[in-house]
Amino acid sequence: MENLKQLQERVAVSDGRASADLVIKNGRIVNVFSGEIMEGDVAIKNGYIAGIGHFPHAENVIDAAGEFIVPGFIDAHVHVESAMVTPAEFARVLLPNGVTTIITDPHEIANVAGEKGIEFMLDNANGVPLDMFVMLPSSVPATEGEHNGETLHAEKLHPLYAHEKVIGLAEVMDFPSVAKGNSDILTKIIDAKKEGGRIDGHGAGLTSSDLNNYLAVGIRTDHESTNAEEALDRLRAGMFVMLREGTVGRDLIATIPAVTPNNSHRFCFCTDDKLINDLITEGSINYNIRLAIEKGIEPINAIQMATINAANCHNLPYLGAVAAGYQADIVFLKDLQTVEITKVLKHGEVVVENGSRNEAAFEQQSATKFVSPKINHHLTKKDLELPLKNPTCYVIGMQPNSLFTEKLIAEVTIQDGLFVPSTSQDLLKMAVVERHHDTGFVGVGIVRGFGLTEGAIATTVAHDSHNIVAVGVTDEAMEAAITHVTNTGGGIAVVDASGKVLHDLELPIAGLLSDKSFEEVEQDLVGLTSAFKQISHASGFDPFLTLSFLTLPVIPELKLTDQGLFDFATFQIIPNEVN
Repeated sequence: MENLKQLQERVAVSDGRASADLVIKNGRIVNVFSGEIMEGDVAIKNGYIAGIGHFPHAENVIDAAGEFIVPGFIDAHVHVESAMVTPAEFARVLLPNGVTTIITDPHEIANVAGEKGIEFMLDNANGVPLDMFVMLPSSVPATEGEHNGETLHAEKLHPLYAHEKVIGLAEVMDFPSVAKGNSDILTKIIDAKKEGGRIDGHGAGLTSSDLNNYLAVGIRTDHESTNAEEALDRLRAGMFVMLREGTVGRDLIATIPAVTPNNSHRFCFCTDDKLINDLITEGSINYNIRLAIEKGIEPINAIQMATINAANCHNLPYLGAVAAGYQADIVFLKDLQTVEITKVLKHGEVVVENGSRNEAAFEQQSATKFVSPKINHHLTKKDLELPLKNPTCYVIGMQPNSLFTEKLIAEVTIQDGLFVPSTSQDLLKMAVVERHHDTGFVGVGIVRGFGLTEGAIATTVAHDSHNIVAVGVTDEAMEAAITHVTNTGGGIAVVDASGKVLHDLELPIAGLLSDKSFEEVEQDLVGLTSAFKQISHASGFDPFLTLSFLTLPVIPELKLTDQGLFDFATFQIIPNEVN
């Protein structure tokens, strides 16, 4: 928070009575308010922009040499945990991509460790050159009756609003509770309003009439549009619409036709869930901007969506523009069309130049330690059996690069009363093992789309309850993979037909995050991908994040929890066999 002295110093710079800390000269400034490209000096004092104009006095000068000066990019909705690194490491990846601010929902770690998980994320982000604003998880667990690690009712969340980086209530996923007027979720919404916070929606699969429930209680954003018509439904209802392009949720190309010059001010960008390797190879919000431009959006409109629109969406009045009084988060672009980044400033300090980080800016004074809850289950191979009497069964139809699944029906093989996977039909066994409280719950179902020819994969990243999820050809291989991620304290493992571990990634922080550098995590992900190719003929999607989303019951159409097969349409557990 600024003090009186800092404001006085900034005003003195703005009217020429004092020298700026830094002046950027000879840049072409993108004005996100008017849509113009302007010329002028950008004067910076104490991390804020003092003015645009002519400023001859400065302690330091940067010659932009005709490059474009744009605001730092903002990711309007992201789960840091999906990158499987700490917030401090996440910042090291995002800043070279021009992302200077994120709005995150730490509900992954909250589902495992409750308030302590949220506090860890806030503490770990402290002191890094990235503004990480937190929306408090609204749905922990995601739906009633789920077996996750912790439950966060309204009275547990409310004290966290005292933290200056907590700015609202995160995606309200439990739509039936909203529609029924559940007192706990409505109290969370009321508390967010009292604290001046925004409330994010999660309108997956909701019709235009369903959205009335959301708008009626004060929910004002959504990031779950998968096509242009859904995006327009949300726009017409009065929502800010976040267009998503992540690792699995690749929806931008399908939704961008909804954007026009007349309505673009109500759209912004998000990644939601994106793996480190994709962030490194593709980028973050800068990738969304490039993709939008490729699909016909004017470059300045795309930059507005990535900056001022996101700031307005989340009521962040000092972010998102290169203008007097705004935080000096600035990105230098060689070209608007390609969004080629040459320099990034955070709070007026150069943190990235020509792709290289100023590593000193990313050093933390102290690293926050986190004691993870123990993985707690006693799985036996018999728990992985799927007894069947009827060969006509429901099958989870995995759709590559989509969070949605299909509700398929197939004739499966039964031997001695038990389901037998078929690699020729790509009908594999999937299991979700409760890992938090040793309840003994194990959900077993059938999935199509992973193309395994042998072995199994298992992971403790399983949205949103984060139990252990595995898919495999044999019970023996699945048991070996599950045992391995249990013994390592959490992570991802790929095993072959004999149960030998081909590669793994250890995630000792809540079974979700690595304590290593993002470079090391990237290498492990490369190794996991290579191992997956040894046991599968499928390609063109990330199998590990895809598997983790097959346990998320608040996304259509058919998912698997530790209690069994979950049908989004009826919002209840259903049998594997078709009656």
